[in-house]
Amino acid sequence: MGAQLAAAAGGLDFTPAQRLTVIALCALTAFVSHLALAVFNDGVRPFMLDFVQGRARRGATTAVSFGLSAGFVFGLGAPMALSSGVLNPWLVFLPTDVLGILAPRKWLAPVLGGAWGAVVVFGLKGADDAAHRLPVDFLTAMQQMATPILFLFALFPVLAVSKQFGRARGALVGVVELVLVVLTMKLWPKVFAGSLAMAAGVLMLIGFAVAKDLRERRAGDRDGAMPDEEGADDPMASLFSASAARLRRHLPLFMVLGAGVCLLSQTHMFGGGEATSFLIAKGQYAEAAQVDFYRAFGFLPLIATTALASGAYGIAGFTVVYPLGYLLPNPWLALVCGALVFAVEVLALSGIGRVLGRLPSVRDSSERLRGAIGDTLQLAILFGSLMAANAMGGGLGILVVGGLYLLNEAMGRIVVRMAAGPAAVIAGGVLLNVLYWLGLFTPLTS
Repeated sequence: MGAQLAAAAGGLDFTPAQRLTVIALCALTAFVSHLALAVFNDGVRPFMLDFVQGRARRGATTAVSFGLSAGFVFGLGAPMALSSGVLNPWLVFLPTDVLGILAPRKWLAPVLGGAWGAVVVFGLKGADDAAHRLPVDFLTAMQQMATPILFLFALFPVLAVSKQFGRARGALVGVVELVLVVLTMKLWPKVFAGSLAMAAGVLMLIGFAVAKDLRERRAGDRDGAMPDEEGADDPMASLFSASAARLRRHLPLFMVLGAGVCLLSQTHMFGGGEATSFLIAKGQYAEAAQVDFYRAFGFLPLIATTALASGAYGIAGFTVVYPLGYLLPNPWLALVCGALVFAVEVLALSGIGRVLGRLPSVRDSSERLRGAIGDTLQLAILFGSLMAANAMGGGLGILVVGGLYLLNEAMGRIVVRMAAGPAAVIAGGVLLNVLYWLGLFTPLTS
């Protein structure tokens, strides 16, 4: 895996067209964030309603956005980009959330966003080159994270099924996934081994959820239950309707945003998630599309409901434009398809909210998937971080990186848990280089 990702270091050497794409998209996302029309951070979106309605000041909302985003930007986004050679949404979009809300004037928001895009496309290469010249090359060591992230991530449907439908069905899905992983490795060695396993696991989860909803609906029909009436007196229905109408009024701007995000994905310099970044770095675009499609299913209900409740959409929409962009053959098609996808999403938002309201088990499945994705990635990133620590410093590296992780836990998680491992690897790598310059440590490899 490490050898296959060695080429990833060159992934940060962007072409002029790629740099322009990132800078322009960062300017646009900051402008959209300034208008409170969309933010990337799902945790920030619920706070946007007070901002939209004037009950919260720009400074207070900026503080919330920064507090919920900073750890992911510097602890996860930057390390993942440097180790994989592929940009990610935590590095590209979370800062533009903050900068857009921070900017007091409309014209300043795109200027600040574009400036951040320039920092990303020009600064990362310099940081990457400098780190690779150090005696202890912790960026190369961080490529050890790829294997646990890719393979443990494939188990998220097993966790989701177990939590929602019990241990027996979870064990069944686990056995099915294991068989498919082994068969894929044996029969199709060039294909990501978790592809078929994840597909089967997600399909089984959806099948269990739909079957449960259908059984409950039939039981309700037999009992003579009357369907809920959608009255205008429902305050949530009124709020949802107003939010959807607000987003539809800005449909042309959303179409431009969708075109830009899809174009960025089509360049293959960007991955929508942890596992996706490493798959893009290996050139496995179909597998990356598959992974991000499943992620989209897990986050769709959350994005839809928070958008309807707050009047602020997601910067990447339902993230369907990610896998679409990976698979499209040229940038012009990506621009058109991205714009059309966002148009459909915004126009269908109210309908999606109503459908989700009638499928409680499917809605619960997406929440379980989202939680399972987080659980598997936390373990995978921690395990991968310790593998990276061992690669760059042996036992001493494990002691330093593991110690920093535990210290972060003991201090109340100053850095969010998912980002704590990669942040500890970088901090540990810097410390090992200092020890080398002091003559107290000898790198494992020259």
